[in-house]
Amino acid sequence: MTVAPTLVLGIESSCDETAAAVVADGRRVLSNVVASQIELHAASGGVVPELASRAHVEKIAIVIRQALTDAGLSISEINAFAVTATPGLIGALLVGVEAAKGLALATGTPLVAVHHVRGHLYSIFLEDKDGRPLRICLTPSPAGAPPAPDTEDFDYPFIGLAVSGGHSSLALVEAPETMRLLGETRDDAAGEAYDKVAKLMGLGYPGGPIVDRLAAEGDPNRYDLPRPMLHSGDFDFSFSGLKTAVRLLVEREKPPAADETGNARFLRDLCASFQAAAIDVLLTKARKAARAHGARGLAIVGG
Repeated sequence: MTVAPTLVLGIESSCDETAAAVVADGRRVLSNVVASQIELHAASGGVVPELASRAHVEKIAIVIRQALTDAGLSISEINAFAVTATPGLIGALLVGVEAAKGLALATGTPLVAVHHVRGHLYSIFLEDKDGRPLRICLTPSPAGAPPAPDTEDFDYPFIGLAVSGGHSSLALVEAPETMRLLGETRDDAAGEAYDKVAKLMGLGYPGGPIVDRLAAEGDPNRYDLPRPMLHSGDFDFSFSGLKTAVRLLVEREKPPAADETGNARFLRDLCASFQAAAIDVLLTKARKAARAHGARGLAIVGG
């Protein structure tokens, strides 16, 4: 006897992306639709909460409808709705929550509120339509080859490192609903530091991808930037001091715009040095947490 899969429609609107996805049996992703707001916020160099909320209102129904279409399902076939309820921008969150509540009320379908960082920590178990893991293996691929899907077994307990523009935290994940926070940022999140550093260097928005691209072409050893709280004895992070160090370097050493060759080299090397410092802190603390808690693996996820 074939058992019908449990189908969940997930809705996300915590910041600057309106998203919806259909997941079967908690793992198999049948559809995933995302409406980005990058162009909307580029002029201001960062997310404007009021604009983000209005854009969610415009896109939420379209995104949900497309997720159902891509999965080949109707709303009546969904067994449960899940929605990001926290953390995030309050106005942006409200759009997704109210949409999910309306769908649940209209259809009589159960609704589950989700802490979206916990969702990120669970995401390593997701699979594509054919049952292949969506996570990428940390083992380096041959030169020039794209990252390969991780086909090795991955199980609890593991250390989860959640890193994004709004959150940087370490958690001990013992089961899908058993996650213990070990440490988090005391000021800027890592992704926020990336964007602010990019703004200091005049690189545009969103700054993270630009810094990452330039870093790949630069010398990470040119500037000896600080590794804040690397040896603090706990699992917390701080990136504001690293950001300040970059600002002082820009003010002191940036070549004039007319010196295009020197300016390009300066930006590449500073991006590489900044990224090396940030990643050093993140991975060093993650490894220490894994050893301290006897974790079987390390998962690096968005947040």
